[in-house]
Amino acid sequence: MTFLSETAEVPKGRRSRKLLIIVGVVAAAALITVVSILTGGQQTNSSVNQLVGKHVKSFTLAGLNGGKVSAPWVTGHPTVLVFFASYCGPCKTEMPEIAKYIRTTNLTPVDVVAVDATDVRSAAQVMVKKDDVTFPVAFDPTAAVTSGIFGFGTVPESVFVNANGIVTDVYFGAIPKKQLASGIKLLQAT
Repeated sequence: MTFLSETAEVPKGRRSRKLLIIVGVVAAAALITVVSILTGGQQTNSSVNQLVGKHVKSFTLAGLNGGKVSAPWVTGHPTVLVFFASYCGPCKTEMPEIAKYIRTTNLTPVDVVAVDATDVRSAAQVMVKKDDVTFPVAFDPTAAVTSGIFGFGTVPESVFVNANGIVTDVYFGAIPKKQLASGIKLLQAT
């Protein structure tokens, strides 16, 4: 039996294949990195979402700070739903931006409703107060709406629903202000 020593040379053909494999792996990793950077590390709306074009059921949930919060499309209002939770890192960055944009933008006739999913009420209340959220926030501690109606297993997610209850778009992950503005303009035009 012969063993190769550390100084033995690898045959030229094997070296070429090994080099090609390494180059291929590096190229694939670079491509994944570039795509991730270009998409903000998020799953994009270009992937077909099963909700788009579908009528979604209405809901009524307890409000985070009392009262009830119902789906605005039931009364003919196009709606942006923002699914979040206080324990969600991206939500902590996203929510103050959304809240500021909503406070400073004419939304007529669009309503915005946040849905706090599988969270502790007191923690969500602190977050909403700190972020100066002025739109209604529904409390969904069992994910009856988040997972049950919309099928989301994670947050943040944003859903655009027209006045007839038809989903027009879904954004996975923390929504950039530009995408939020675009979605609202489309709802305003319908």
